[in-house]
Formats: sequence, structure tokens, C-alpha cells
Amino acid sequence: MPGQPQNSREGSRFRDSDWCDWRWQAQHAVTDLQGLDDALTLNESERVGAARAMAAGLPISVTPYYLALCDPLDPDCPIRRQCIPRLEEAIAIRGDLRDPLGEQAHEVAPHLIQRYPDRVLLIATDRCGVYCRFCTRSRLVGDGGGARSMAALEPALAWIEAHPEVHDVIVSGGDPCLMSTGRIARLLRRIREIEHVDYVRLATRTPVTLPQRITDELCTAIRESHERTWVMTHFNHPKELSEEARTACARLADAGLPIMNQTVLLRGVNDDPQTLEALFRGLVGSRVRPYYLLQMDPVSGTGHLRTPLRRGIELMAFLQGRLSGIALPKLIVDTPGGLGKVPIGPNYIRSTRDGVTVLETFRGDLVQYYDPAEN
Repeated sequence: MPGQPQNSREGSRFRDSDWCDWRWQAQHAVTDLQGLDDALTLNESERVGAARAMAAGLPISVTPYYLALCDPLDPDCPIRRQCIPRLEEAIAIRGDLRDPLGEQAHEVAPHLIQRYPDRVLLIATDRCGVYCRFCTRSRLVGDGGGARSMAALEPALAWIEAHPEVHDVIVSGGDPCLMSTGRIARLLRRIREIEHVDYVRLATRTPVTLPQRITDELCTAIRESHERTWVMTHFNHPKELSEEARTACARLADAGLPIMNQTVLLRGVNDDPQTLEALFRGLVGSRVRPYYLLQMDPVSGTGHLRTPLRRGIELMAFLQGRLSGIALPKLIVDTPGGLGKVPIGPNYIRSTRDGVTVLETFRGDLVQYYDPAEN
């Protein structure tokens, strides 16, 4: 079918108009073992993991579009590793936390989290098109509540109004773009009424997992409801930069909406330099600014997907000098307990003495930098 990923099985049974309809995609998300079995050749770890997830774990949900990006035969496919449960989710390791960012401890009003003085995170819904297996909010996504009503969010909005030090509101979830366009517009207009809020960040993975959702109507509604909205999305692998995903990013950019991307460093998905280089180049080519490369949060049951801290530092050292500054994100650890983000990276200072600092370039050259004389 035109406009579908080449390896689509599920989509070939339906009309083009169905496949291109985001509501159809959301309604036909695969949520059980049988649906996964129909689309993929599962290995034992995936089969047991899916059964466990259905019984008492992070729910399964994969849109037909995103499922079609999976290699149906390869369990090590980087898309499959992100969305298909595995037996390893049952294994606890040192450092695992149910709420790794301490969001419950930092909740200042219902559905509102404040971890920094000038910004807050508003949980607008618990639904996503795809439940990523590394989700930092696996404790609450898909819990049955769905989109929060404006009445339910009003105490949070009133709290923001009462705190003029807040300049930045991040609307997240779940995925707020799974809500109706009218609901998104009402929420953004309500935030616009709060004079001291300078801008809004709309955190969404729909350009990656459900690009059909990024319609001209949605882009116009976002821009007109709050003209200072930034879109924060979440591409993790160049395979996710499909024709549909690039079209979604182009719609957002053409509507005047700046787009930033947060990539999570994932074992067996993107923890090699060639993959990250291709991803970051592809994002810039789609007018998406790589913003963060995030060390994965220590969510319970995700040890098989996490990398050592040193791996991220090694990757950033490789990419430094090989990628333009606009394509090079910051490597970030969001510290456990919700104590804030810490940037980390290679150390290019080799020595400092008597006002002379020796720097090492990405080529390995040593260069002296002289401090000015102090008055």
C-alpha cells in the first residue's frame, strides 16, 4: 500500500484511507499476545514477556504503523526492542526504582509536578499510541484514566497561576497528542491565559509512533491556541525517520512550531556511534534539533535496556567534531529521586597550571590556551 512501511503486514488488509487515519491507527493498536503473534515471529522471551505484561505489568500497545516498522523475524530489531515486552522485564537489578524521577514526591497539585523553580510538568493523559518498554512513567501510563478533563486539571492550572516564578509548562502524559484536537486547543488556550507563563512545551512521541496524527488541523490549532509552543519529540533510531515521520515533522515546522528531540540511550537499539550519527543527521535534515541524549532512567524492569554511564561518554567523544553543533545533543543524566538533570561528557581539559590550560581536540591534538592576566 502506498504510504505504508514496506514490511507492513497488518496494513495490507485495509484501505489507504484507514491506514492514514490516526484514529483508526489508535483504535487498532495491538494490545495482546495474539495481535503480536499475528504480526511477528516472537521468540520465547517476547512471548513470556507479553503474557506477563498482560497479567501484571506495563500494558502492551503498538500502533499498526509502528508495528510495521518492526522486522517481523528479528527479535533484536531496534524497533521491536522498544515496544515488545521481554522476559527480562521481570528481572530486578541494583538501582531499579518504580518512580525514578521522584515525581510523586514532587507533585504540588493533582497531575502537576515541579522539580525546578521556573517550570512544571502537567500530566494531561495516561494514554500513548505505543507503550515503550523503557517508559519512565510505567507506573501510571495506561491506568484507565485516559485524558484528564479540564475540570480535573483546573487545580493544577490554578496552582500555576498562583506561582509567578513558573515560566515554562511542559504538557506531557502519556502522550497529549492522543487527545482530541479540541481538547488540546482548550488546554493550550487556558495556559495562555496565565500571563507569567512564557512558553509551553508539548511532549509527544506521535511523530515517531503515530505520524498520521500530525495533521494540518492539529498544527494550526496548536499554533493558534498558544503561539509560543515548542514541540518536544522522541526519536531513538534512524529507522523511525520514515517518510511518514518526516512528513509529520515538516508539517510541524512549516506551521512555525520549533521541534526539539530527546533521544534515550538504549542498549541494543542506539548505543553505537554510527546509529546515533545517522539519527542526529537525519533529525537535522528534518528540521528537528537534537536536544538531549538521555541516560535511561532506572525504571524497574529495564536493566536489559540500560547502558553504563561510560558508554554515553564514549559515544559523545566519538561524535564531537564529526557532527555540526546543531546536530550534537547534550548528554544528560536525570538524577534518581528527581533532584535534577546533570550534563556529563568527555573531559577535554588535560591540565591546568599557571594560567595555561592544555586542551585536547577531537583529533587528539593538544593545544595551549592562555588565561588573561588578572587585575
